[in-house]
Amino acid sequence: MPRSKKNKGYTTADLAEVSDNPEWTADDFAKARPFAEIFPDLASTIRRRGPGKKPMKQLVSLRLSQDVLKHFRAKGPGWQTRIDETLRKAAKLKAS
Repeated sequence: MPRSKKNKGYTTADLAEVSDNPEWTADDFAKARPFAEIFPDLASTIRRRGPGKKPMKQLVSLRLSQDVLKHFRAKGPGWQTRIDETLRKAAKLKAS
């Protein structure tokens, strides 16, 4: 099987020749406006991420033994939730 020449890709000139989306200039950036300003009706329908239905949990850094982590991770996805549930039981707290 003959070796083909190594493809070096497209040159800048090649890309400029076929580009229908030219690079923005400083003037283009100065004229730009936010999406919500141009399409307010559409922007209002886009789902924004907000507080969840459940109370927010607080991110903490916690050092756990490797064997404890291995045990919870071995049971698959949701291992962090299972650790939370186990700690709740140990602290005798009701699930929120």
